[in-house]
Amino acid sequence: LLLSASENALSIDSQLISIDSLINNSLKGIFLMQKFNREHIRATAKELSNWGRWGDDDQIGTLNNISPADIVSAAQLIKKGKTFALGLDLKQKIQSGLFGGRWNMIHQMLATGTDAVTGEQDGDGSAYLRYADDAINLPCQGSTQWDALCHIFLDDKMYNGYSATEVTVNGAKKLGIEHVRDKMVGRGVLLDVARMKGVEYLEDGYAISNEDLDACAEHQGVNVGKGDFVIIRTGQQEKCIRNEDWTGYAGGDAPGLSFNTAHWLREKDVAAICSDTWGCEVRPNETNEANQPWHWVVIPAMGISMGEIFYLKELAEDCATDGIYDFFFCAPPLHIPGAAGSPINPLAIK
Repeated sequence: LLLSASENALSIDSQLISIDSLINNSLKGIFLMQKFNREHIRATAKELSNWGRWGDDDQIGTLNNISPADIVSAAQLIKKGKTFALGLDLKQKIQSGLFGGRWNMIHQMLATGTDAVTGEQDGDGSAYLRYADDAINLPCQGSTQWDALCHIFLDDKMYNGYSATEVTVNGAKKLGIEHVRDKMVGRGVLLDVARMKGVEYLEDGYAISNEDLDACAEHQGVNVGKGDFVIIRTGQQEKCIRNEDWTGYAGGDAPGLSFNTAHWLREKDVAAICSDTWGCEVRPNETNEANQPWHWVVIPAMGISMGEIFYLKELAEDCATDGIYDFFFCAPPLHIPGAAGSPINPLAIK
């Protein structure tokens, strides 16, 4: 691409804009669109597959990478006893109907203080209890959550070759979230890509590359290794909170991991991948032949647990202050047999 000619002609070299400087946050995703087709997705899934790696009956995937010794080692990262809650406020109205018919949490009071002080709970007065009670109604993937390994199908198969028909109206007979209820604990690593790039947030459509991930880890002085819970910060969620505008957040365009980062995840052999965005991967997607193509590979082929909609503001600020980007991480799902996901409130402890 040539700049406009000036009266004193510049050299050809000076007239050429480097592709790196031209492709900014918003344009990079556009340049990557239609880079591959559906057959490339299937080929990548086959190349990176973990089917059978931990046995034909395995139902926890890459969480097998965490050993008891790893958990003990992760516990040694607790130096100050400082805790960070990574669950988004469930009353944030992030859902707008863009995907899957999901809705925002409905919180209903079943008994209130007003009931108590007006005597509604006292009965005949001989013996009574004054109390508050409530109920919630929300999709399992409606806010900060884990995707179970039964959540995404690769054609008609799930992780480890299980048939998609194992998931029925009664829930998942294989790969339900209950199988990982005691597995989501170990070393957490925050990769603050937005801060590394010197921006408050990455623009929608920005595809985070393998090079970005390596550069971020190097910039922060942290290593990513086998069995780690890797958490990516784009800043998109904080922008929505700050602007009080969730338009498009759940199912619309977003910054996120590029398709090729599936290779990076396999090379690092991580336990799980998490992000502050709705779906971890870049949107618009890098192909028009699949919705969420990275999901097609990462969950059903590789068996990687995926955490989405993580709230990272305070953790990221603390990491930037003390320069420590790894910590003890714990995020057990609710024990919902057969569920394809679970709401969570993850904890990072430093």
